[in-house]
Amino acid sequence: MKRNDLCTGAVERVDYPGKGILTANGAACEVKNVMPGQEISFRVKKKKNGRWQGNLLEVLAPSPLETRKPACSLFPKCGGCMYQTMAYEEQLSMKYEQVKRLLMPSLKTQTGSEAAAESLFKGIDGSPSEFCYRNKMEFSFGDAEKDGPLTLGLHQKNSNYNILPVTDCAIVHPDFNVIVTAVQSFFRASGNTYYHKMSHTGGLRSLLVRRTASTGEILAALVASTQEKYDLEGFKNLILSLPLEGKVTGILFMENDSVADVVQSQRTEILYGRDTIREEMLGLSFEITPFSFFQTNTKGAEVLYQTAGRMIGDVDNATVFDLYSGTGTIAQMLSKAAGRVIGVEIVAEAVEAARKNASVNGITNCEFIAGDVLKVLDDIDVRPDFLVLDPPRDGIHPDALSKIIAYQADRIVYISCKPTSLARDLAAFLSGGYEVQEIRCVDMFPETVHIETVCLLYHQKKEFISVPYEPKDMSDLIMLK
Repeated sequence: MKRNDLCTGAVERVDYPGKGILTANGAACEVKNVMPGQEISFRVKKKKNGRWQGNLLEVLAPSPLETRKPACSLFPKCGGCMYQTMAYEEQLSMKYEQVKRLLMPSLKTQTGSEAAAESLFKGIDGSPSEFCYRNKMEFSFGDAEKDGPLTLGLHQKNSNYNILPVTDCAIVHPDFNVIVTAVQSFFRASGNTYYHKMSHTGGLRSLLVRRTASTGEILAALVASTQEKYDLEGFKNLILSLPLEGKVTGILFMENDSVADVVQSQRTEILYGRDTIREEMLGLSFEITPFSFFQTNTKGAEVLYQTAGRMIGDVDNATVFDLYSGTGTIAQMLSKAAGRVIGVEIVAEAVEAARKNASVNGITNCEFIAGDVLKVLDDIDVRPDFLVLDPPRDGIHPDALSKIIAYQADRIVYISCKPTSLARDLAAFLSGGYEVQEIRCVDMFPETVHIETVCLLYHQKKEFISVPYEPKDMSDLIMLK
């Protein structure tokens, strides 16, 4: 086998994140954006880690697992929801096995046997809603083909430039589709152009939309460069006139002249209402800003935090560190039982929102610090009894990980949105004197390749007694001794 060879084969399994494993011409191969059991053709690209990697050309025959029709018209061009033709139960089973394959080597080292390692996995929880679950989307301006009409939508799979128009995305509330379709029509008629990433010319860049699950509040933000003038009054009136199920509470215009291809604001103008929305979750109220981190599946987040809460158990009067705390959801969840909770988050906007949220919720024993975990830990003058870690996709910086392990806290709950990062960090925890007590997966992102994993670790040198806790309902997740 060599580069540019055309090959065919049957996908044997799919490893995280969406890497199809198969054999072609007697060689081990890896192709993304496929499903187990599909017959595919692909072009060989290169060899890496003992496998030939290829680019998918065509699905020659569907998988026996594909038992339903696509839920949206963009499948499979978009690539964001590659598994929507699979039954949801099959998706959950596949993702669970992916996580197990990644973590088993470390767990077998800890336990000494595969059976003992297997016993540490406690199952997977599905999302309460398989579709219409996302509460935030960033739509891009561009064109679907070179020199085509202005388009507002999502990137085409394997393309940095082609933008697919969105009319019926299945993982968001229908209000999102109404908004993005109307805004595309409005700016097609306006004569404005989109911002070209290569030449750094043009105007329109993105449309950010957030919608709360509990209250239906909607925040819409237009992001554009200052190279053009825009009918912002018309844009505002358009959004307010749309037949939406939810209620528009904020419309923003954000200037962004950065050459970086990232959704951000260098200056924000409030065209209508306010620049935040308020979500209700676990009996608490959360103010969400345009860019602050908040789990994109609100109902799924309740399941995730219920799982974490059961593992956390009794924190009566303990000092708890919530590292990578976002808008402070977990910190506030623990505050009624803990003595003191310290949250650390690098996004200053999220920290400010966490402080406001704590104030609104009447919580006084939570402290939120803005800064990099790696640096902030040096300035905190107390040691934690318990740690909650919810790092970004790349996991924990190795130097920060060393500092965390050095605390030798009794228990740690690690919430991971990328199991490959968890697998790497887990090896360091085990080397540092920790053992895994249990692992449970939570699917926050149905139809996609992503999966959340919650892992409970305890320090071998300290006596640890697990106190089973089964919440009666979501509000009972906030534990009192």
